[in-house]
Amino acid sequence: MGCQRKFWKILVLVIAGVAALGWVVMSLWNWLLPSLFPGVHQIAYLQALGLLVLSKILFGGFRGRGCHHHHRQRWEQMSDEEREKFKQGMRGWRGRWGRNDVADARPSAAPKDPQ
Repeated sequence: MGCQRKFWKILVLVIAGVAALGWVVMSLWNWLLPSLFPGVHQIAYLQALGLLVLSKILFGGFRGRGCHHHHRQRWEQMSDEEREKFKQGMRGWRGRWGRNDVADARPSAAPKDPQ
């Protein structure tokens, strides 16, 4: 139940943040641009949200840009023993949501002795 509640809280915060950001864009546009550039009209709230989406597409894209490079760099710096310990820990972590069968079904890297 805790994860579901956290999801809804985050969703409400994201929606509120986007709504507030749309209002800020609309206010700044309507305050600055018509007075700076003759012929530019004021925009409505939905147009401001459209501007946000357009700027995200043009300048930000939709790919996640986070610390993925950092994770790859850490992985490359790990020794073989540290990598195996990390993999074992992740297999146990996935099992908490009933996905332990995925980790168990994976073939082992070492060949089995036929004897």
